[in-house]
Amino acid sequence: MSGAGKTGKYRGSVKDFPNFDANQDAEALYTAMKGFGSDKEAILDLITSRSNKQRIEICHAYKSLYGKDLIADLKYELTGKFERLIVGLMRPLEYFDAKEIKDALQGIGTDEKCLIEILASRTNQQIHALVEAYKDAYERDLEEDVVTDTSGHFKKMLIVLLQGTREEDDVVSEDLVEQDAKDLLDAGEVKWGTDEAQFIYILGSRSKQHLRLVFDEYLKIAGKPIDSSIRGELSGDFEKLMLAVVKNIRSTPEYFADRLFKAMKGLGTRDNTLIRIMVSRSEIDMLDIREIFRTKYEKSLHHMIESDTSGDYKKALLKLCGGDDDAAGEFFPEAAQVAYQMWELSAVVKVELKGTIHPAGDFNADGDAKVLRKAMKGLGTDEDAIIGVVTQRSNAQRQEIIKAYKSHFGRDLMADLKSEVSGALGKVILGLMMTPAQYDAKQLKKAMEGAGTDESILIEILATRNNQEIQAINAAYKEVYHKSLEDALSSDTSGHFKRILISLALGNRDEGGVDLAKAREDAKVVAETLKLADVSSDDSTSLETRFLSILCTQSYPQLRKVFQEFIKMTNHDIAHAINKRMSGDVGDAFLAIVRSVKNKQAFFADKLYKSMKGAGTDDRTLIRIIVSRSEIDLLNIRREFWDIYDKSLSHMIEKDTSGDYCKALLAICGGED
Repeated sequence: MSGAGKTGKYRGSVKDFPNFDANQDAEALYTAMKGFGSDKEAILDLITSRSNKQRIEICHAYKSLYGKDLIADLKYELTGKFERLIVGLMRPLEYFDAKEIKDALQGIGTDEKCLIEILASRTNQQIHALVEAYKDAYERDLEEDVVTDTSGHFKKMLIVLLQGTREEDDVVSEDLVEQDAKDLLDAGEVKWGTDEAQFIYILGSRSKQHLRLVFDEYLKIAGKPIDSSIRGELSGDFEKLMLAVVKNIRSTPEYFADRLFKAMKGLGTRDNTLIRIMVSRSEIDMLDIREIFRTKYEKSLHHMIESDTSGDYKKALLKLCGGDDDAAGEFFPEAAQVAYQMWELSAVVKVELKGTIHPAGDFNADGDAKVLRKAMKGLGTDEDAIIGVVTQRSNAQRQEIIKAYKSHFGRDLMADLKSEVSGALGKVILGLMMTPAQYDAKQLKKAMEGAGTDESILIEILATRNNQEIQAINAAYKEVYHKSLEDALSSDTSGHFKRILISLALGNRDEGGVDLAKAREDAKVVAETLKLADVSSDDSTSLETRFLSILCTQSYPQLRKVFQEFIKMTNHDIAHAINKRMSGDVGDAFLAIVRSVKNKQAFFADKLYKSMKGAGTDDRTLIRIIVSRSEIDLLNIRREFWDIYDKSLSHMIEKDTSGDYCKALLAICGGED
């Protein structure tokens, strides 16, 4: 949802204060700071309820009345994050941006993320004003400072953005759309190496509206979104900058919603980023940012700020936020449209799944069997040799090694590995040596044995595997445990949860195309079940059965269409509605299905992140996902992990694990993003 679609409609959260009197406000601020201590609540209430233009007038009135600099007095009276926020609000936007960029450039090292955020998101007019403000405030040329402090293609693109010469949105050349899309494809995916200059020229100069059409055309001819190609072709800060430019072209509010989420999720808060966005967007598009934030992250921006900050700093941020969207319980119309478009994008994007482990070239099963035997023979074990072989062979090759080991040494390789390699490392190595179906079957068995059941593992595996994988798991389970998976699930679970798992375990999900009429009919059933539409003559038991059948047996493309129709019908997102109206294992199972349909790799990235964040590590989940997805889509999961959490999966594994266990996981992970 870009501001372009809302001409004449104000989308900021801070407005001009009615019956404004600059002298009266200046007096109120002077009183709040006079004497011992200061009335911080009075300061924040006044400043956050005035527009930037009015705050500038208050600064002038304060100078006239008291001969003092209001910003200097505020700096003296306030401290820390609260002071940075309040002082930021008192500067004109272009001077605020200039200060942020000056801070990003000065000192040891450069805050590239700050440079990227500001220069990739501002309009031509905002860029021109920023350049002038920088010159006025610091008597320096911004372009010269950027040239001095950056390098390579990153520097070149920043300089292009600093010119503020992007074509305006009414400049769209239909003849050039196809040519630009083809030129970008030729410059990256098709070319040996990458023609960075072509990316810089097209993404740095064309109008946003033109580029949106180029991205649509690129998706058609490349079979993947432009973002995927940029990740594959570019690297480092230049890659991050170009991705930020693409995101801003698609939707500046969505870009800022993502930045805000990343600033607050996990341990610690990136307060500089949080302050910069809340200050700079409060009078531009904060309402749009709020809508998209809730759509994407299923929680309100207000709620996340409330959970992640404290004191007067929190109160001021919440005032700038302007309201709690969770209170309404449904989307704004614009947010519903964004949610609808997100499902549309999910439906058309062809994701090329890539694992991190591939068949080894010049593979020799006999040679590998000998290496493994030597690594385990005699006193001590050569864990490095075992890791080197097992993590660098495909599963099919590992099965050949098992046979060769038996032929040469008359021994069971799995048994030998089990006796020689223990703990978390042992679980990784033995997991890799099983076939995928055997490994999943074992994980399901372990989830159900002993006292209590680990429902999350049952949900994760059964909600994310395709029909062929489910059927192979059934066969492996029966062969190893002499009992059908369906019988095991029936014995160990109950009620609706049991029915969901058994339905998924049949592996009967439809594999056909999309039936729009049926999607509308099914969306109505979903809405009635979740009590978001008038209940038809069906009784509740019949509705629940049909709801379960829809989610557990319809194809992914059909479900995407059902969820889109659900949004049109109810103004709700399916995940948000399930979260609000269902609980326990049943709600978790349905949410896992929805998230898998929407973006399976993001679902796994989220589980990996949660397995490592905070105190302690959930090694069982970490190992299970790394092992089971290594040859399917672990590379895609890595990229989603980076996009969502702004840190690499390998870096987090390195921080959170140790020794040979860490080495093995990093070898499977396959690289640092």
